[in-house]
Amino acid sequence: MTQALIIGASGGIGSALATQLRGQGAHVTTLSRRDDGLDITDEASITHHLTPLQGQLFDLIVIATGALEIAGASPEKTIRQISAQALMDQFAVNAIGPALVMKHALPLLPKDRRAVMAALSARVGSIGDNRLGGWYGYRAAKAALNQMIRSTAIELARSHPQAICLALHPGTVATEFTRKYLGRHPAVPPTEAAQNILRVIDARTADDSGGFYDWAGTPVPW
Repeated sequence: MTQALIIGASGGIGSALATQLRGQGAHVTTLSRRDDGLDITDEASITHHLTPLQGQLFDLIVIATGALEIAGASPEKTIRQISAQALMDQFAVNAIGPALVMKHALPLLPKDRRAVMAALSARVGSIGDNRLGGWYGYRAAKAALNQMIRSTAIELARSHPQAICLALHPGTVATEFTRKYLGRHPAVPPTEAAQNILRVIDARTADDSGGFYDWAGTPVPW
């Protein structure tokens, strides 16, 4: 039976991932701020929640956390709108938090078989794909997350040769996270997004570790 751990399981995508995996017969462990008090911006909280899992091994770990608006700060339309606090908040939630989770989740991955650790990133974190500008803090934090994942994949390959570490862009998903920003952009429901994400994960091999992929399995430029 597949053993899966979903971090951020109370969110739209995280919840849908847990449901999909259970429907496939997996045993799913979930952690979230709302249901368990996990605060990914606090390393002590991460340690408190992941330490009891030591000794278990997970075939799949997905970090499905993230925030677009934090403390009422909307995405910046111009560099004149950036603030030190808003930038620090973005990095804390969207880059540093997931990196700390990866740090403490590494011992939960098996060394003798295929295992995947993936974090939800975003296409707007791609420097090469940036054509519109704006959204300074969110873009920069997701770009930093991508670098964390890339470096973790390189390190992980030395001790876990069959492991796969991925940055994933789920596409535009109709959740509370995106509600104010959908406009005329097409969006998919969380259930469909979860199906897409799991399909992409299932198709990856160790040679793909450290990559950045969208919901269709297409590589996203850094």
